[in-house]
Amino acid sequence: MPRLVKIGLIQASHACATSEKLEIIREANVTKHLALIEQAGREGVQMLCMQEIFTGPYFCAEQTPRWFDAVERIPDGPTTKLMQEQARKHRMVIVVPLYEEDTTGVYYNTAAVIDADGKYLGKYRKNHIPHCGPGFWEKYYFKPGNLGYPVFETMYGKVGVYICYDRHFPEGARALGLGGAEIVFNPSATVAGLSEYLWKLEQPAHAVANAYFVGAINRVGYEEPWRIGEFYGQSYICDPRGRFVAQASRDKDELITAEVDLDQIREVRNIWQFFRDRRPDTYDALVAP
Repeated sequence: MPRLVKIGLIQASHACATSEKLEIIREANVTKHLALIEQAGREGVQMLCMQEIFTGPYFCAEQTPRWFDAVERIPDGPTTKLMQEQARKHRMVIVVPLYEEDTTGVYYNTAAVIDADGKYLGKYRKNHIPHCGPGFWEKYYFKPGNLGYPVFETMYGKVGVYICYDRHFPEGARALGLGGAEIVFNPSATVAGLSEYLWKLEQPAHAVANAYFVGAINRVGYEEPWRIGEFYGQSYICDPRGRFVAQASRDKDELITAEVDLDQIREVRNIWQFFRDRRPDTYDALVAP
């Protein structure tokens, strides 16, 4: 029988003024997403992911210590706990992108992975942090990840996570494939300009090179007062042949869904034997300093 799984992606605009108190910002964004999670539950979604740091604006548009107080612990913070309840309620795997503080006071751009019974399975920390510069001060806020490229065994399939800027690096995408990932979620916050033409190019290429499904999520709209560019939405799900099976609009808050057959992964890998024909003995240059 086919291994059918219904995947959902949520893209949304920031929910309130960025000048509000941090607790109001978090509450407004979580409330907006809860309505879309309820919709996903009604539509039978089994795996769900939101956009990068979904509880607030893309605050890396500026450098100010104010945003350091937006961090949460994982899994003990309020958003992870809330999403565990939602996962249990809807029997849904949920990937939860958050700004994390670890137990030693170090900050990361992280995604928690929660199984459909509400069990916290673990987390991925964004490994590739872009240069600091106007509009993208990420190294001011985040340390590079230190957990490698974990793959999480969920009730419905094996899940990997790659966050935003990670998508420009094929090495981690390959590591997730070698680790057994069947779907890789990439929660992002990316604006029109230099990288928009890559949005529909790189991740379908990862899907083809590794024969897995990809769920790419972007936010929508402009965020004041920074206006670093338009978050252009267009979240999508693509299959192991790189074909789009669902795609969102450019400018609307919405949930997109697609029912996929995970058995398609084996079909594609039986045709394109990229893993079998690898030559790791020739790849030393890839990991040289």
